[in-house]
Amino acid sequence: MTLYTPMGSTAAALSWSDQTAVMRTQGEVHSFESLDALIKQAVGTEIPVAALFAWLKGDNMIAAGWNADLSQHANGKITARRAQPVPLAELRLVLEK
Repeated sequence: MTLYTPMGSTAAALSWSDQTAVMRTQGEVHSFESLDALIKQAVGTEIPVAALFAWLKGDNMIAAGWNADLSQHANGKITARRAQPVPLAELRLVLEK
């Protein structure tokens, strides 16, 4: 998975398996004990990973404190907002086809 900045440059490249999770950014490689830890480091907050993968498939899985808007999923866009716990967080995804 590649994360891009709002300006379109690559922020990080993420890869994972059952055994490892790796983030490549600015020529550096960082390893993590889990995908959850990798995602938290990459985006700055915890994200419900199981729900994230469901949202990517268009399934509006419930995640405690989060509200996903999949109304633009067919157009490759997903928005999810966390109301609890604070601080508030917003995740905006644009999917490449």
